Amino acid sequence: MTAGYEAVIGLEIHVELSTESKMFCGCRVEFGGEPNTRTCPVCAAHPGALPVINEKAIDYLARIALSLDCDIPPGSIFHRKNYFYPDLPKGYQISQYDQPFAIEGHLDISVDEEDIRVGIERVHMEEDTAKNIHAGASGRIAGALYSLIDFNRSGTPLVEIVTKPEIHSPQSARVFLNKLKNLLKYLEVSDCNMEEGSLRCDANVSVRPAGSSELGVKTELKNMNSFKHLEKGLAREIERQTGLLAAGERVVQQTVHFDFATGEVTPMRSKEFAHDYRYFPEPDLAPLVANQEFVDRIAASMPELPDARAGRYRRDFGLTPYNAEVMTSDRKLSDFFEECVRHFNDPKLVSNWLMGELLGYLNATGGELADCLVKPASLAELLGMIESGKISNAVGKEVFAEMCQSGKKAAAIVEAKGLTQISDTAELEAIIDAVLAENPEQVAQYRAGRDKLFGFFVGMVMKKTRGRANPQVINTLLKEKLS
Repeated sequence: MTAGYEAVIGLEIHVELSTESKMFCGCRVEFGGEPNTRTCPVCAAHPGALPVINEKAIDYLARIALSLDCDIPPGSIFHRKNYFYPDLPKGYQISQYDQPFAIEGHLDISVDEEDIRVGIERVHMEEDTAKNIHAGASGRIAGALYSLIDFNRSGTPLVEIVTKPEIHSPQSARVFLNKLKNLLKYLEVSDCNMEEGSLRCDANVSVRPAGSSELGVKTELKNMNSFKHLEKGLAREIERQTGLLAAGERVVQQTVHFDFATGEVTPMRSKEFAHDYRYFPEPDLAPLVANQEFVDRIAASMPELPDARAGRYRRDFGLTPYNAEVMTSDRKLSDFFEECVRHFNDPKLVSNWLMGELLGYLNATGGELADCLVKPASLAELLGMIESGKISNAVGKEVFAEMCQSGKKAAAIVEAKGLTQISDTAELEAIIDAVLAENPEQVAQYRAGRDKLFGFFVGMVMKKTRGRANPQVINTLLKEKLS
């Protein structure tokens, strides 16, 4: 960023809920499928069709609001947000305006060891639009030969989370969105699949002189559908705006598009104001009443959230902040970790193995934890064999790799391959004698003071035993032989 300027970023995150049916009708919610097969008179906006609120969607909405520490007013109402677009069959979207479901929350993030509290301005419910399919190489409306509309998505429950303009770097925006995604997956309210559009992010960004408290003219980056896309798009738009201001030009309030392939930001349309939508209360829907009994019921159904879980891991298991953060970065990983600790009570070692071996394997193969053939009890059995000295740590890693491939238990693999650790003193002494006899020059150099060669001898013994030698016994015997 050009020196002397500060970016101000606010995010609008749209989350498709994982309910079985749509927000205001009984049509099934499901990604993909034959176009226009999951529609009815309500979501297709036939005259006279009336909406009915999806109760499960409101429960999920309340979960999100409580997880962000929001205030839930006793009453909120739906509005009609009026605008014309081909994917909006009614000519308006049912949303919420000046009486949203939840307000004044926050989400805490950490960026480069700095703790940042990002305020949540509002959390409200609305319905998703249909999907425009533009025929052309770019997939965008600009340059398309024609467009088609698939109404399967129309009416899907959509929660909008609006932050306050309290984010000041593209990196912080990416960290915030990543943490929010993790939180939503913990709540099990959405699959948060950004590639399928279940989680979408618009970013409002402006630039002002450093130290100023006034907001600059903002632009809106639409539909950032990946963390990398969001971070790079914001960086490019901040660069563009600071360049304009530094040159004495002005920023125009508008909606812009970031092309990830070219790195270019291009204008799409002028940015609307709230009054342009002519909001008015939805006459066909009753107000939402959130009494204390409702709030208490939702709160009781909530899982332990990531920050609370990480704190417990640091406090009860003695994990480092970094290990605790990684272990709570995914709910399935957290559950795997705790189940493994129930079978093998060494949380630090379990977390190290999950971070190093399990996540390493999943990253290398592109697999998901749910599909992994190694289960918590099986990993605990393997760690127990290492702890007892039956196999070495190096052999344990080899066995783990095969467990991931075959799903076999550690004991079966060790027995079949003859990988049991060699701890017999006489057997190891004979192997060490052979290694020393084969390397007289290195022996002489070690005895002359080159202590670092000790690792060479250990490696040669391990090579001869295919990693099965007990390291402690090797070290003791080698020191005796070389002294």
